[in-house]
Amino acid sequence: MKKPRLYFDYNATAPLRPEARAAMLYALDAVGNASSVHGEGRAARARVEAARVEIARLVEGDPELVTFTSGGTEANNTVLTPSWTRAGKPRNFDRLLVGSTEHPSVLAGGRFPAEHIHQIPVDGDGVTDLDGLRSSLAAEGDRTLVSIMLANNETGVIQPIAEIAEIAHTAGALVHADAIQAVGRVPVDVKALGVDVLTISAHKIGGPLGAGAIVRSNEDLTFSPVLSGGTQERRSRAGTENVAAIAGFGVAANLALADLKNAHGWSVLRDEVAAVIASGGRPVTIFGAGAIRLPQTLCVAVAGTSAETLVIALDLAGVAVSSGSACSSGKVGPSHVLAAMGAPPALAQAAIRISLGWESTKSDIDIFARAWRDVLKRIAPGEIQAA
Repeated sequence: MKKPRLYFDYNATAPLRPEARAAMLYALDAVGNASSVHGEGRAARARVEAARVEIARLVEGDPELVTFTSGGTEANNTVLTPSWTRAGKPRNFDRLLVGSTEHPSVLAGGRFPAEHIHQIPVDGDGVTDLDGLRSSLAAEGDRTLVSIMLANNETGVIQPIAEIAEIAHTAGALVHADAIQAVGRVPVDVKALGVDVLTISAHKIGGPLGAGAIVRSNEDLTFSPVLSGGTQERRSRAGTENVAAIAGFGVAANLALADLKNAHGWSVLRDEVAAVIASGGRPVTIFGAGAIRLPQTLCVAVAGTSAETLVIALDLAGVAVSSGSACSSGKVGPSHVLAAMGAPPALAQAAIRISLGWESTKSDIDIFARAWRDVLKRIAPGEIQAA
């Protein structure tokens, strides 16, 4: 009998929820362009607008300020632009400040020239250096766009976004928060956070791959679109809407909002996984342990191992985990996130990420414990050294 596989890589992508799949299939079976005025087109439009309402509810926002994209990377690239308008007047920015532990789609800077992108340091737990932010904004804050993620995709560390937004706004800057890993795991309120715009992605919450959203907090503030040539998405993103993906996104958003009641249960499971790893008798480091973290994310290193070896060995044992960001998994090397936190290279190269989600249960911990013990038996202490 084939052993069941254990999926502990929700931060890379979550399993597609059955309800989201059903909504997508229903939309795929229907004909109609959401921009058409006939009955079929209006039905497609209704699916898109229903999803827009659910996305807004997920972040306590206004449906009219939600713009659909093809995913989180497009959403981030779209808002990281020097060209904005406020109340119909141009509002241009010369400089982009990003956190040093941001997702690669933010570190790349979107449409800002490379020489105009500057990084804000973090402390040993991965929390933004607020004094460093103040210093960076002191010179020309009113010409600056600040982009700091709400929760880190590798460590789960949650940033003090409300305080960051207050500091940035005092200096006259605009603020973006990548909330892709945070929604559905911690409460997110775009207005309470004080940010001007945030971005989210469907597949992190059990929706389909290839759907994302931008949510602005103020109707007076608009960005220059990446895709032009059509009136879709209120002229914020041209191109025929992917109705099926958007429908699935909306259903997943509704369910993700309900998931918030499970946050404590996730943190219990996460800590039980950490205890299993620590029981192996080798020194263990939990990254970001001194900071507030997502309840379902664990970034951990075991002395004398390499992440590459552990990920492969656990995969062969039926457990899916990752090392670092899924967007960087094609390479084997030290995590830029852990390097920014000051982790020694050998320790950083031993780090694996375990992330739980809506299908994770108590019984999964027992499966993981058996697999972990089996893996450690085959990796003698000191046998595998990080490069």
